[in-house]
Amino acid sequence: MDIFSYMQEQQSEQEAPLAARMRPTTLEEVVGQQHIIGKDKLLYRAIKADRLSSVVLYGPPGTGKTTLAKVIAHTTSAAFKQINATIAGKKDMEQVVEQAKNDRAIYGKRTILFIDEIHRFNKGQQDFLLPYVEDGTVILIGATTENPFFEVNAALLSRSQIFELKPLAKEDIACLIRRAVSDEKKGLGSFKAQIDEDAVAFLAMAANGDARNALSAVELGVMTTTPSEDGRIHITLEIAAECIQKKVISYDKKGDNHYDTISAFIKSMRGSDPDAAIYYLARMLCAGEDIKFIARRIMICASEDVGMADPQALMLAVSASQAVERVGMPEARIILAQAACYVACAPKSNASYLAINQAMQMVENGGVYPVPRHLQNVHADSAGEEREQGYLYAHDYPNHYVKQQYLPYELTGTEFYRPAENALEQKIKEHLKKIREAADGN
Repeated sequence: MDIFSYMQEQQSEQEAPLAARMRPTTLEEVVGQQHIIGKDKLLYRAIKADRLSSVVLYGPPGTGKTTLAKVIAHTTSAAFKQINATIAGKKDMEQVVEQAKNDRAIYGKRTILFIDEIHRFNKGQQDFLLPYVEDGTVILIGATTENPFFEVNAALLSRSQIFELKPLAKEDIACLIRRAVSDEKKGLGSFKAQIDEDAVAFLAMAANGDARNALSAVELGVMTTTPSEDGRIHITLEIAAECIQKKVISYDKKGDNHYDTISAFIKSMRGSDPDAAIYYLARMLCAGEDIKFIARRIMICASEDVGMADPQALMLAVSASQAVERVGMPEARIILAQAACYVACAPKSNASYLAINQAMQMVENGGVYPVPRHLQNVHADSAGEEREQGYLYAHDYPNHYVKQQYLPYELTGTEFYRPAENALEQKIKEHLKKIREAADGN
């Protein structure tokens, strides 16, 4: 690298956004994601030992995929190359592969290729990498915000370790905010800024697990706020809310109201009060709660509290969850409101919830018994003939029902599912009683 390229690179780093400047260079500086980079975890050990194999990192934006790649770049003795699939093509990969071959042949040096947004590559572009990942010409690090099992070729996945990054916890983001404000070398420390703790807590909550979102808001606040009489820049709760464009509504700095509000929302749906459910939904939306989180809670309530009393509730809740991800805010509020109203107004039953809890408790306490022979998978003998097991095919009998042993014999007569006292489950109860009595009479 010549002096001009070096100076240009240094200037680019200084002018980069705060989130980029604050990226750690060592594993010890990384905040969050301890489920994959904790000191006893595989990825941590592989990076430390510089024995990394091809990996795919996936998770929401701002969770540290590029950060981990940069840490690896600073840790490894291998050559590190980076391309972005949104602007790169096959020619760029060919150049990297050619250089990797030369480095391997002449210097015995490995090459790590980091591909950001790898899901943007089409099948042909991904297939191009296969032989070079297979023979070790390049060690691939792919980063994607999409589920790799749907967006990355199966052949490429089979040659890679897959690690899922989770949205950062509020405590992790708060830690990054404080670090960014005080760091004089890479952060905003030279501005002599101060940020109130309630502002830190609010930004950590409003960022929805995205560190980049929080740090961008902090940078905007510091760069646009006039110093006070003491010569320091003070970032208050009001300034923080303005910078992240979210109102301070009901979520306190400890996050208690977050849990209180979602609890009240669920209990209102369970208690068949659509007005209260809509009110708490509005509070969460105005406070910037993640719409996907809300949709998940509606799905759970639709199954746990409505259940078999109205099976359509779960179908509607699942459809709503898919719809809010595709539509986004502000229209997603309408979809969530419809789902919440439906679940709140639906008849209620927790019979399925109680049934699975009882069954799992029995199994966990050692109640694992042999499957009756006539229900076991049909096997062929040495001559290729399927052995007779005595299974009775229900559709060959009246009411599509025939009396035979389904539970393990040790559990004969055990009841897990007990239909509740609502219209639909009473019909289910009557139907089961009818076909069983008819079978007993035959």
